Amino acid sequence: MSKFLKVLSIGLWLVAFIGPAQAGGGNVAAGKAKAAACQGCHGVDGNGGADPSWPKLAGQDADYIAKQLADFKSGARKDPIMGGIAAALTRQDMKDLGAYYASRKIKPGAARSKKLAELGEKIYRGGNAKTGVSACMSCHGPSGHGIPPRFPRVSGQRVAYTVKQMMAFKSGKRANDGGTMTRIAFRMSEAEIRAVAEYMAGLH
Repeated sequence: MSKFLKVLSIGLWLVAFIGPAQAGGGNVAAGKAKAAACQGCHGVDGNGGADPSWPKLAGQDADYIAKQLADFKSGARKDPIMGGIAAALTRQDMKDLGAYYASRKIKPGAARSKKLAELGEKIYRGGNAKTGVSACMSCHGPSGHGIPPRFPRVSGQRVAYTVKQMMAFKSGKRANDGGTMTRIAFRMSEAEIRAVAEYMAGLH
C-alpha cells in the first residue's frame, strides 16, 4: 500500500470513529450524561415522553438542536418549561446534547388517518398554488430528513407536536426561524396543518 493510501485509510478511520463523538462540535458521551434530565419529557432514547405534544429529538440535526436550546435561553423561542431548563445550559452543553440526540435512532411513526395523510402528502410534495403555500419538501427534503442545519428533520415526528408548532408559527407566537415558517403557516388552514402533520408522522 502506498504512503498516500495509508494516510487516507487512517483519515477515514478517524472520521468514522472520532467524528460522530464530536458531531456539531459536541461530544456524544458528554451529551448522554447531560440528557438524563431530559428523559422525563423526551424519553430515555429521545423518542418522546408521555405527552404527545413533547417532541422526539432522536435523529434530529445536532446544530439545529443546539440552536433551539440557545433560542430558548435567549427568549427568541418561548416555552415556560424549556426556557427554565435552557437557562442553566452553557453553549457546550447545548452542543453536547445536540450531538447525543443526533446519534440516537428515531422510531418510525405512522399516520392514523389515511384520508388526512393523502391530503397532507399533496401539500407536502406540491404545496397549494392557490394560497401561495410552497411544498414542504423544498426545505425539509423528499423524505423529511431536513436540510441541516436550518431546516429540521420532520419525518416520524409526533402529530400533536407538529400541529402545536405550526399553529404557533401561524399565530406569530413562534418566530425564531427567520420568518420562513411564519409566512407559510399563516397561509395554511388548520385542516391543512393537521393533514401535513399526519403525513409527516408516517414519512420515512
